[in-house]
Amino acid sequence: MEFLSQMWSLLGLLTILQNVLPTQLLSLLHSLWQSLQDSLTPYSYFDVPEFLGSAAVEPNALYRHVQLYLHRSLLLSSPPPPRLTLSLPRSVAVSGGGGGHDAGAAAAAATPSVSLSPNHSVADSFDGHRAVWTHHADTLQDSLEERRSFSLRLPKRHAAAVLPAYLAHLAAAADHLERSSRARRLHTNAASPRGAAAWSSVPFCHPSTFDTLALDPELKARLLADLTAFADGSEFYRRTGRPWKRGYLLHGPPGSGKSSLIAAMANHLRYDVFDLELTRVATNADLRALLIQTTNRSLIVIEDIDCSLHLTGDRKSRRNKRRRLLHATAASDDDSSDSDSDGGDNHRSKVTLSGLLNFTDGLWSCCGEERIIVFTTNHVDGIDPALLRPGRMDVHVRLGACGAHAMRELVGRYVGVEDHEMLDAAECCVRGGAEMTPAEVGEVLLRSRDDPDAAVTELAVELKARQSAAADELQWEDSAAELSDESPRKKGLGWEGKVRILGRLRSLTKSESGRRGV
Repeated sequence: MEFLSQMWSLLGLLTILQNVLPTQLLSLLHSLWQSLQDSLTPYSYFDVPEFLGSAAVEPNALYRHVQLYLHRSLLLSSPPPPRLTLSLPRSVAVSGGGGGHDAGAAAAAATPSVSLSPNHSVADSFDGHRAVWTHHADTLQDSLEERRSFSLRLPKRHAAAVLPAYLAHLAAAADHLERSSRARRLHTNAASPRGAAAWSSVPFCHPSTFDTLALDPELKARLLADLTAFADGSEFYRRTGRPWKRGYLLHGPPGSGKSSLIAAMANHLRYDVFDLELTRVATNADLRALLIQTTNRSLIVIEDIDCSLHLTGDRKSRRNKRRRLLHATAASDDDSSDSDSDGGDNHRSKVTLSGLLNFTDGLWSCCGEERIIVFTTNHVDGIDPALLRPGRMDVHVRLGACGAHAMRELVGRYVGVEDHEMLDAAECCVRGGAEMTPAEVGEVLLRSRDDPDAAVTELAVELKARQSAAADELQWEDSAAELSDESPRKKGLGWEGKVRILGRLRSLTKSESGRRGV
């Protein structure tokens, strides 16, 4: 009791001195006391403010790293700190407020954000040393705003050696957490009558992943290894002086899974997707403005590059124009018709192949980091060879008909059948030359997804029909070649041989007509 009374007396004396002594003297005494504490304590303290400078305008990136790192550490720590702050993004709360059962389930499934409450501490361990983080939140005088910061406490003897490695570890962990948790967007460019190049976006929620893709296992492994090496290749690209970008060309028939592969790449890397529609871009300047607006860690997708614009015709049209100028001997009516056609071309997009290449492989290609440019096409032969050079399209991926492994994967995923007599028959048809794209296989299976036996049987029947059609087509080509003028065997054929071949062609025609319902 006597001790408490002495403490109250001391506090009263300090209060009186604070009111009597000048401000400068109080500040000096406080500095001396702080210096005495710092010299006696076995710890070093490092402050990490939320904003840099006295104006509190420029955010401190390290503060964001500490926030993310502690978020992960707090979730994994045992026992947890005594007091935590939980929060839910406003967008989730609003969407779950009045949207019925689905919206409520979405809000319930959302994971709240965890942060350390103000003026509380949490311990961390690194390389055998104990680090303590404290969250400070001080309310500014005559204001409702708060000045937030973190302070780090390390053993004074090891602080100089531990701090750089610990901060690097913290930044790497925060970067990984930000990648895995960031909300991603699907962007597209809209045609603007004023010519202003801009993007609009929606949340990117495509469910395709590499686990759901029906791909050859070796191709899937190569793609995953390449994407992972690219995402982790910051030091490599800096050391070699190359822009941190990579080009992919996906080609194959419709329904072969090009769009699904793009979505799986974005989900694997946690990148935003910029779907560039070239037919909506007026000029090369607009194209450049759009591409500069794309963010780091993104996939820039140009689908159906052979159909988007007549890029491959640029060189040919220039050669033809020069030829017309050199041989300009047409009549006046021809000149007027040419001028009409030129006037019509003025309304078409003026994006050129060189304008596109300047961003994929020119000086503008270094305006941004960690970007993947993806071109898709149904007909790779229709693409200008300039687009296919190494450094522009680094990885060529051909997607075609389902192989036996991919077909089994789809059957197992769609109808849950792993072993079936008709599945073996379907696999034999695939190995015998029957071709179906993943989209076609999925369509057949979806028709009878409630009856797995019927679904697998229907798939086997369809593949058998396609195998027979492919064999008939090959036989037709062989028989037609025997009767053609170019065939070296025609000279050795008598009339009996020709009649036999014509009969074979007629039977093939009848069987083909029967299959088509003619």
